[in-house]
Parts: sequence; structure tokens; C-alpha cells
Amino acid sequence: MKIGLVGNQNSGKTTLFNCLTGMNAKIGNWPGVTIEKKSGTIKGTNHELIDLPGIYSISPYSMEEEVSRKFIFEEKPDVIINIVDATSIERSLYLTTQLIELDSNVIVALNMADILEKKGLKIDDKKLSSELGVPVVRISALKETGIDELIKEIEKKTPKQKVNVFDENIEKAADEISKMLKQDVIDKRFVAINLLEDDNRFNKYKTDSMSKIIEDLEKNYDTDMEEEIATQRYKFIEELKKECVVKRIVPIGISEKLDKIFLNKWLAFPIFVIIMFLVYYLSVGVVGSYTVDAVGEAVGYIGEVTGNALESIGTSEPLVSLVVDGIIAGVGAVLGFVPQLIILFLCIALLETTGYMSRVALLLDRIFRKIGLSGKSLIPFIVGSGCSVPGIMSTRIIENEDERTMTTILTPFIPCSAKLPIMALFTGYFFPDNAGVASASFYFLAIAIIIVCALVMKKFIFKHTSSTFISELPDYKLPSPKYIAKEVWEKVIAFIKRAGTIILLCSIVIWFLLSFSFNMGYGVDIEDSMLAQIGDKISWVFEPVLGTRSWGATVSAIQGLVAKEQVVSSMAVINGLADDVEDGSEIFSAGGNFAFFTAASAYAFMVFNLFSAPCFGAIGAMRRELGSKRKLLAAVVFQTVLAWILATIVYQVGSRIESGVLNIANIAVIVVVIAIIAFVVHQLRRKEGECTSCPYCDSCKKVEKKK
Repeated sequence: MKIGLVGNQNSGKTTLFNCLTGMNAKIGNWPGVTIEKKSGTIKGTNHELIDLPGIYSISPYSMEEEVSRKFIFEEKPDVIINIVDATSIERSLYLTTQLIELDSNVIVALNMADILEKKGLKIDDKKLSSELGVPVVRISALKETGIDELIKEIEKKTPKQKVNVFDENIEKAADEISKMLKQDVIDKRFVAINLLEDDNRFNKYKTDSMSKIIEDLEKNYDTDMEEEIATQRYKFIEELKKECVVKRIVPIGISEKLDKIFLNKWLAFPIFVIIMFLVYYLSVGVVGSYTVDAVGEAVGYIGEVTGNALESIGTSEPLVSLVVDGIIAGVGAVLGFVPQLIILFLCIALLETTGYMSRVALLLDRIFRKIGLSGKSLIPFIVGSGCSVPGIMSTRIIENEDERTMTTILTPFIPCSAKLPIMALFTGYFFPDNAGVASASFYFLAIAIIIVCALVMKKFIFKHTSSTFISELPDYKLPSPKYIAKEVWEKVIAFIKRAGTIILLCSIVIWFLLSFSFNMGYGVDIEDSMLAQIGDKISWVFEPVLGTRSWGATVSAIQGLVAKEQVVSSMAVINGLADDVEDGSEIFSAGGNFAFFTAASAYAFMVFNLFSAPCFGAIGAMRRELGSKRKLLAAVVFQTVLAWILATIVYQVGSRIESGVLNIANIAVIVVVIAIIAFVVHQLRRKEGECTSCPYCDSCKKVEKKK
């Protein structure tokens, strides 16, 4: 049996899918988490369950809604489970009134009714079932209650009863058109209603007789039929709500009390800044840095023991070097940051599951709308903080094409988990007392650069960004330890798999190019190796960023295109390390290949790796979402050139501050001069008619002439 799971965004749909199938699909308290349909088998049965993207209507406006609509009409599920958020029943039932018009059997899964009761409202599910003409099962997807009853109802396949949602005139017209439709037309009532709404997608079914019925019907109403039908749906829902929902007085809930703090006009943004600072402080700062010590020592011990063991059995020097200096040094350098990643994933999962992230989307929506984006764009940015690939894919929830393209290009700017090892390595060594602050600064720098880039894009490239962001805030919820454990575990395992595959292969390649010259001589001086000679030819590109030519830093940065973690791995292999990589004490030691780094060049190097083109996996996702190679090439060039410019500015300014050329007084004067220039430019660009008292501007002269 094929079963479709359909519901509004943020209704608990994916939680129910995980509960029924035992899988671990992504869950979050904001719209658009399910961006593609997911399939699984209901535990204890042979029934296939398909989790569809959240929608508010079967009439699609975004890509994710189109996915749901195509499945419903083209694959014809035997049963549709319509999950209804009991805490937002008026909004949720609009979709229900459309689903009951289909030929498929429908079951309403009334979710979160227990939360509604805490608010002083109780739903009569039996009365609701009678009025809708379909079975209604009360469940709690989070607490996994009512699941057995739902499965039993699926087995029954109870046929739905006809329900009159509209007034007598519309119902009569819909019935007449349904009878006129050909026998092979499925979902006849739904097609008839859409013909009455004048939906162009159903014009192929329209005949002259139907047009006459529609024309006669329209004479009965003052508005167009699409608006009238929507109005009557909501009227039906309102009457349903009055009959099925019982109210009682209860005190103000905890969510309302918390929102007075977290959404306070003056406190909301500072609280957001503090929370994100704490996330990076915990993962990269004091707590995170302590946790990697044990891993670093373990990697070093493994390298030493493995090297001694291989030498004792007569293994050749090149093979010992490959294993110790190539594989263990490269892979171990990345794995040393796993404890910090665990803390980062844990913090992000807590913010997602409690419902705070949906508040952040609302908080930043006003700012984003001014730059051509909306609160929906924040969703890919948040998802991208774990990995850019799903972040880029989640741009599909954005209806406006220009806004979707902008968000796809800008999402990789957000620091993902793969960039954390780079930040942790450099900040831990060059900013040991403020590693958490330095790392958090990249998050806010990313937001600032995204805002500036979006403003420029809106002004000169994408001029038709008009998407709106509408979302009902979910209640704050206690995080599920089971879900958070699964979420963190899967992300960590995915990171380790990358270290054991892509990073491993790249480390071997780096070791080979580093150990051999072009005439295939082994054990040559490092400056004569293939890698050094290749890197030396292009190292001039990074001279403005680093203050010197470094083939090692150049090839490491280029390796970041394969995987951002590979930057650290490549640097470790170049230095021939197998231990002590977690604090940079060996990589940046005197006499080494990277001893030239200063605080300014280190920060600039991190800036380049943060904003340059993402890894190959993210580039592939960008290709799918942008839809053309030309757009992808333009995006990659834009990201990389912007990264180089920003990194160059950071180093050129930072190095002068370090040397004392730029002091606080000089910087203050520069800021004042820039402010004066900006003010003068603003005055020169005042719109005509804006000034009415100045005798010098053209605008005032025209006013005087009129007088």
C-alpha cells in the first residue's frame, strides 16, 4: 500500500514519519525542512510511507509545493495521512478541505492536541470526523502516542463521506461539471472546483457547456470565483472550529512569556548575538580546545607506534612515510577536531528543536526584506551552518526565483562544520586567549558580507525579489534527547566518513607530490618536490593576502575546493606531522613551512577559506539549484574573487595595525572622513522636491518659479 504523508510546514509531519518508519529524517522548528519527498516502510507492515514537503495548499507556488502536488496527482497514493497541527487548526484545515475533494482515502492525524489543551482548548475529534467525513485520529508524534490507533485506521482504509464545504450554488455547479468530465479523469470533484476557480492548469478539461455553467455561477457573486471559493472554505473552517473546539480560561503560557524576552524590541538582537557567541565559545573556545587534547595525543601515539611497528618488520622508508606522514598526519589532523564538532552540532540541534531558530528567522526577516531577501533565506543559512549542501538544497522553499538564486550563491558564506577545523587551528594558535571570540567573529562577518552582497545584487542584478515570509511561531519545546543524539551522531559519522574517504585520498596525493620530484626521485628536498614547484608557480596570487609567497599555503587553500577540512590536512602533511596538530604548535613552529604567518595573515587566510568557492559537493548542489553551468561558473568566480579581495583588505589593514602605521587616531580620522563623504554624497543625491528651503539646489529653484 502506498501512503502519502501530507501536511503544513512545521506541523510535526517529519517527526511522525520518523516515528512510523524508525528512520531519522531531518526535523526542525521552521518551514521547509523536508525539501524532497522521503520514503520508508511503516514498522511491522509492508506499507510504503512517503514524507512530502510541507504545503499549505495543493495549488503550488514554490518548488517544494510542486513536489507534493505531483506526487498526489501522478502517483495516486492509496491513503493520504493529513497531519493537522491542533494548535493551528484553522490554518491547517484549509489543506484538509482540498484533500477531501480527492479520490484517495484520507485520514486526519490530529497532532499536538495535548499542547492545545494546555492552552485551554479541547477538540472534539469525533465531531470533527463527522463534519469532515473522514477518520480523525488523535496523536502526539513527539511523544509517540496514538501511533497504534493510526496504523489500525490505515489498515481499515475507511472510505470518506461527501461533505458540502460550499454553498448550494457552488456545490450544484461542481456536481454538474463533475458529471461532464470524461470517465478517465481522476479526482473529478477536485478538477471541477479548480475549473470554477478558473485555474489555467485545468483548462484542458473545460468544454463550452462547462464555461456556460461557470459564467452563470459568477453572476451570483460580487468577487471572482477564486476569492469566493477561498472565502467559503474559511467560512466552513470557522464554523467547524466553533462546533468542535471548546475553550476554557488558562494562564499565559510559557512560550508567550519567553517571547516577551527573546522577541523584545531592544533585547532580541543582543540575545541572538550572545547565543551565537556562546555556541562558538563552547565549541572552539575553552571547552572545545580542552577536549581535543586527548584526541591529539591519541593520534600522535598511533603515528609513533605505527611507524615503529612498520620499521620493525622491514617496511621501506617511503611506505612508512606514506602511512605516518601521509595518512595518519592528514586524516588525524582533521579527526582531532571531532570533539569540537560534536559540541557545535549539539548546540545547533538544541536551538533547532526548542523552537528558537524560527524566532531568529522572524527577527531577521525585517532586515532581510530590505536587502532583497526574506526570513525564508535564513533557513538555508541555518541549515548551512552544519553543511552547505543541504543548506543550498533548502533554497527550494523560496518562491521568488531571483531571491532563490541570491540565497543559493550566498549560503556557502556561512561557516559550515568543514570550516570549523580551519578556524579552530588558526584561532587556537594566534588568538589563544580569545579563540571563541575570533571564531564567532567569522559568523557575524559572514552575516555582514551576505547583507552587503545582497544589497549590491538587488541594486544591479536581481531587481525582482519580492518574496514574503509568513510563519506561525511554534511553541517552545523541551528538546528530545533521542532526536538530538541521533542528529549529532549522524553528522559526526558523516564528517568521519569524509575524513576516511575524500581526506584520505587527498592526503595520499599531497604526500606523493610532496615526496617525489618530477624525475620521480624520492626523498628530495621539500623545495624541489612536485608540490612545491607547482605551488611556487601560482603562489604570487596569495602574496597580497599573506604578505609573502608561500607555495604551501597556496596549495592548501586550493585543496579547500575538494573539501574545506583538507586545508588543515594538507598543511599537516606538508609539515610531515602525525601529532600535536590541534593547537598549531607544530604547524606554525619556527623554521617550518608556515612560520611566516602573523595574526593579520592568519585572519586573512581564514577569511579567504571562509568566503571562497565551497567544496565540490556544495558546488554540485549549486549546479542543481541554479540550473545552468553559466550561472554556476559566475557564482564560483564571484565567491572566489570576493574572498580574495576581502582577505587582501584584511591583511593590508591588519598588517599596518600590527606595525603601528595605523593607530586608533588614524583609524578614527579615516572613519570621520568616510562619514563626511557619505553625507555629502547623500545630500547631492536628494530627490527632486525633497528640499524646500535651500536657495541653491535645482529643486528649490523650480519651487520658486512655481510660486
